[in-house]
Amino acid sequence: MGATTSETNTVHNQQEMRADIAIIGGGTGGFAAALAAAKSGKSVIMTEETEWIGGQLTSQAVPPDEHPWIEQFGCTRTYRQFRDGVRDYYRRHFPLTAEAQARVHLNPGNGGVSRLCHEPRAALAVLKDMLAPYVHSGRLQILYRHRAASAVLEGNNVRQVIVRNLLTDDLVTLTAAYFLDATECGDVLPLAGAEYVTGAESFSQTGEPHAVEGAALPQDMQGFTHCFAMDYVEGEDHTIERPERYDFWRAYKADFWPDRLLSWTGVRPHTLEAVNYELFEGTERYSLFYYRRIIDAANFEKGFYPGSITLVNWPQNDYWIGSVIDVSESEREQHLWDAKQLSLSLLYWLQTEAPRPDGGHGYPGLRLRKDVVGTEDGLAMYPYIRESRRIKAEFTVLEQHVSAACRPDGKAETFDDSVGIGCYRIDLHPSTGNRHYIDISSLPFQIPLGSLIPVRINNLLPACKNLGVTHITNGCYRLHPVEWNIGEAAGFLASHCIDRGLLPREVRNQQPELREFQRKLTNDGIELTWPSIHSV
Repeated sequence: MGATTSETNTVHNQQEMRADIAIIGGGTGGFAAALAAAKSGKSVIMTEETEWIGGQLTSQAVPPDEHPWIEQFGCTRTYRQFRDGVRDYYRRHFPLTAEAQARVHLNPGNGGVSRLCHEPRAALAVLKDMLAPYVHSGRLQILYRHRAASAVLEGNNVRQVIVRNLLTDDLVTLTAAYFLDATECGDVLPLAGAEYVTGAESFSQTGEPHAVEGAALPQDMQGFTHCFAMDYVEGEDHTIERPERYDFWRAYKADFWPDRLLSWTGVRPHTLEAVNYELFEGTERYSLFYYRRIIDAANFEKGFYPGSITLVNWPQNDYWIGSVIDVSESEREQHLWDAKQLSLSLLYWLQTEAPRPDGGHGYPGLRLRKDVVGTEDGLAMYPYIRESRRIKAEFTVLEQHVSAACRPDGKAETFDDSVGIGCYRIDLHPSTGNRHYIDISSLPFQIPLGSLIPVRINNLLPACKNLGVTHITNGCYRLHPVEWNIGEAAGFLASHCIDRGLLPREVRNQQPELREFQRKLTNDGIELTWPSIHSV
């Protein structure tokens, strides 16, 4: 198993490759799955649609959303190695001030969203270093710019997944013992005929207090966002060309939103009260530039950065006009394009019309930093997708299991088959059904193995936010350290099943096998329980 089992046989435009484990999608969860499987001695093929592995951390340009105790506990060993690696990357390569260099918990951006706000390129460098031993040895092969196209099944087993090269249109047939779906939208699930759910379940289906009344709404999903990076250079004019859809987005106002989307007015997610923002710090209003700032120029030698850099993933560029899942390809492409137009329109509005505290309008010194995200248009390589297709699983995590309001003892449901932990508020952004935020307190939770096991397919595992959760609980299981933990557990599970000659459901449902697998996870630095339980 330890040796690479890749083979190539070119027949016309189709190539065949073999490995123990094939991971479709190289995002945060896919990366963690590949690392776990390769560490376990398996040959691995991982595909990635973009030119960057890392997903939320890199190609989607989203600084980590984490819980308050992340510096002490509550993540896997490898996720902590990643965080330490990012800090070390800046310490080794950048001219930090003496104060910043000495700061144990260095935060390069000093942003408000995370204790570790950093550039996507820094994350990419660290992730590549973590995989380097396995790439160099040939144990792990990464197919960039490849997307799942079809799958071959035999009974309840996936035998092959065919991926398409997005640059050449050539096909590659992947044959493996196990396939992991780590795509951002759960794209392998329909191709493999796996049972899955999309959108909002109904109250009659789940009994969740915040589920929709009446029928389920499979096309009602959280909005997505096309993020971008910008800095500010005082006295310069970096105004972009007026976006094609600017007039539409300049006038757009959703019925549930207190003002036009392109304005300084937003909503407090947990109260739904209107709130007014500002661009920079210095007024009583909350600064959006500070919110996801990834480079604070004050951390570096004077003049090294001409200005601080922020990532724009704000309420004003959340796109909820339509879904990109289970729609026609033309509709999907239209929504992706329109979401880009929204983000560019937001930038143009900021540069030309946004009211300033001094009574003027516009900040032409805002500069679109194409280099930060590695694209020609200056927008992230891939949209930040918050909600995926989700497997119908042996066990589905419900709001009742993790919501503080549903747990009078102040503890989330204990899962005997835990394969990891996580913590984040149940945070749902406005949806494609024009429904408002759902933002409610949750409790530090566990990831049950049952949520990683499809009800029927034997050798297909979810490796990111496509596990057995609902529309509601997706809101707290979708963030960076949790997705990493899900992918890592899936990678170890596939490897363990190969070694033991077992199916995933057999590992879960046979007590001695479950305990053996959990011991392996613990030995590999995956925390299965919280050292203490707190409300968030």
